[in-house]
Amino acid sequence: MPPLSAPLLLDATLRTVARRYRLPASAAAISKLHPASPATTLALAIEQARAATARGETPAAALKDRFIDALAQLIREALRAGAGDPVFQAMVMRHRAAHVREYASLSAGAGQDGRQVRQAVNAIAHPGRQQRIAPGPQREALARLHASASASSWSALHDTARTLLDMQGIANEAPGLTRLLDDPALKRLQRLEALASDDLVRQYQTLWDRHAPRAGSAGANAQGVTARQRGAATEALAAQALRALAQRLNEAEKAQVSYRVVTSMRVPASIPATHERAKTEWDVVLLRQVLPIAETPAWDICLLAEAKASVDAATTDLPKLLRGLRLLAHADKDVVYAFETQQGTVRLHGAALSALRADADGLAGTVLYCCDAPAEPRPRLLGAASRMQLLSAQASLEFASALAHAQAADPAALAPVWHQLLESPRWRSVLNQYPTLRQVRELMVHPDDLMAAINRAGDGTGA
Repeated sequence: MPPLSAPLLLDATLRTVARRYRLPASAAAISKLHPASPATTLALAIEQARAATARGETPAAALKDRFIDALAQLIREALRAGAGDPVFQAMVMRHRAAHVREYASLSAGAGQDGRQVRQAVNAIAHPGRQQRIAPGPQREALARLHASASASSWSALHDTARTLLDMQGIANEAPGLTRLLDDPALKRLQRLEALASDDLVRQYQTLWDRHAPRAGSAGANAQGVTARQRGAATEALAAQALRALAQRLNEAEKAQVSYRVVTSMRVPASIPATHERAKTEWDVVLLRQVLPIAETPAWDICLLAEAKASVDAATTDLPKLLRGLRLLAHADKDVVYAFETQQGTVRLHGAALSALRADADGLAGTVLYCCDAPAEPRPRLLGAASRMQLLSAQASLEFASALAHAQAADPAALAPVWHQLLESPRWRSVLNQYPTLRQVRELMVHPDDLMAAINRAGDGTGA
């Protein structure tokens, strides 16, 4: 068989690459692979409800009952001591107790508050400023103030600042100390410190710590390093595969078109559309340039690849990716845009960018998710984000709170979740969760499979 042309080689590669993460069109088709479970029952009920509404029908009452019963079972499972879901248990505790809610709210802003207070302390008691003060009680108090800020000892910091303000000869620092003592950020941090000793708050924090190390801790830092290393390794495999593809394409074109690969391609602010919540950095990009090179050389996007460690990570990423494609498509077709990459600045034709599409057909020929995780023998039908939205609904938390208090809890109280699922725009992603999961898995390839497809197509055996 003669060698394939570059367009046919690229098409053959994308068409024949093994899709080991793929799901069937119908969720029911793989439900037989799963043992009966509340999560699987919920996923099937949601998909049947979506299909009914897509046909313009009202889902049957029996389907509603099945959904409610499965959600009640899912909540009971998540509440099981020791074997349940610590995140959900923490959410229920926060729902039940006002002071735990206050602690959670204050914790969310503690990082910013801490930076603000430390900045104020440095303006007064930075070690360099301390050296300009004669040894004695004032210098010692300033050292204690700075040490308290470094140790996040907010009550001790407050007391030391108060002591300093009462000292003789502190007139130059008095305005700064007064502002520090009156700072709402310091008051919030003191309140957070006081709440941290409460038994229920400690239980709440223990549950969160079971889920993930506390922010800023050694465990969290180590986990972050590991995640970054894993992401970098997956991205390197994706880049390696696309470079092999670029080499094959260059061989097929016989110097008529040039292909290259860039990584970490960052979208310029000059593209006239909102960048908010859109993907503005693309992991690996295959570029194409028609030869001979024009006076102002520029490239076209041929393929975009995103490296993800798991199916869940890609599913969460998809809305951002779609917004990123729509952002690129807002490019002015008469403009050449400069994109920064790890390989330097590349210039891309606005006309090619504006032709990018975010529909299913456009995605299939333009985007790959590269993942090196093993394919599960029993793919999970209920996505992690959908599961958490179901559990965190107000009715779910109230039902769980009643169970946690050993009170009578009627599953019928979960009916509002069913109505939200069918009627609320905020729940559209849950209602459409199986088609979304299927779409993501359709775009997902293992780097080994991609390399094998490139080699087959390059040998003329993949067409």
